[in-house]
Amino acid sequence: MRRSIELISLVAIAAIGSAAAMNASLPLTRFGQSRGGTTSAQTAASPSPTGGFSSANAWTHLRQMVAIGPRVAGSAELARTREYITKQLSSYGLTVQPQAFQAQTPFGPKAMVNLIVTLKGQRPDRVVFTGHYDTKLERNFTFVGASDGASSAAMLIELARVLKDRPQTFTYEFIWFDGEEAFCEGWDECGKPGSPDNTYGSRHYLQQAINAHTTASIHAMILVDMIGAGNLRILRESDSTLWLTDAVWNAAKRLGQSAVFVDASAEVTDDHTDWLKAGIPCVDIIDLMDYPQWHTAADDLAHVSARSLQIVGDVILGALPEIERHQGRYP
Repeated sequence: MRRSIELISLVAIAAIGSAAAMNASLPLTRFGQSRGGTTSAQTAASPSPTGGFSSANAWTHLRQMVAIGPRVAGSAELARTREYITKQLSSYGLTVQPQAFQAQTPFGPKAMVNLIVTLKGQRPDRVVFTGHYDTKLERNFTFVGASDGASSAAMLIELARVLKDRPQTFTYEFIWFDGEEAFCEGWDECGKPGSPDNTYGSRHYLQQAINAHTTASIHAMILVDMIGAGNLRILRESDSTLWLTDAVWNAAKRLGQSAVFVDASAEVTDDHTDWLKAGIPCVDIIDLMDYPQWHTAADDLAHVSARSLQIVGDVILGALPEIERHQGRYP
């Protein structure tokens, strides 16, 4: 994703209180090791006030994906990540539909795969939950993307588990996007007009939906990206649909999370950007402006937190009633 240089507004936030250390019992490879000492990565979360969301589950998924190592689009490691995601979802009785495609990149054709899970509701109108599961290609250091890649993929797995048995009016669709990250170092460095070097999976899904004339059934697209930071601070993404952003921030206020979902805004180009251009209501829930570990070797377990996953999961679930009550796609 690309961030704008200038914040549109700034507000002070309260410090997030400390939490108890959480046991991390599953074995990890060297990629999953914390970088010394007790860190925010082990902070535990309180029980979900919205019911059902388990940060312990989400944290386990995040750790296991980080343990795989760098998960670049087209790599064997990302194939292993797909296998892990599919295995977890299948264990919940959910059917995973792979959407395979060939992406034209600055380094030649790359095989990519989006993963899709659909929970049918009483009506075909859809609320779509999305996020990417690949990591940035870095040649000079090992990049495991604990927040940038693993947190969004883990969040979607747990949201699907929570929502699978709930009666619902809307159909829910979950999409794990491949190829969000640019292959070149800069987001726009190798892109060409009409062929950017980024957001391959979200753009492919969108084009297929346009071809099939199914975009009109998308009531809302909720994008999560980089939502694992230990000192989480999420700004309103300024291009996102206003009513949908308001629904999320209203839920955060009701749940006492205004210190995390702050009333400041910034522009971010991300997997939702082309969807907005296609007339689909979208909200991008992302902590990009205040995460200095972004695209560095320090985006590891030492800098992410189960508590942050709990907060975001609770807020999304808390926002769903207002999102579903909204009439139409725009005010």
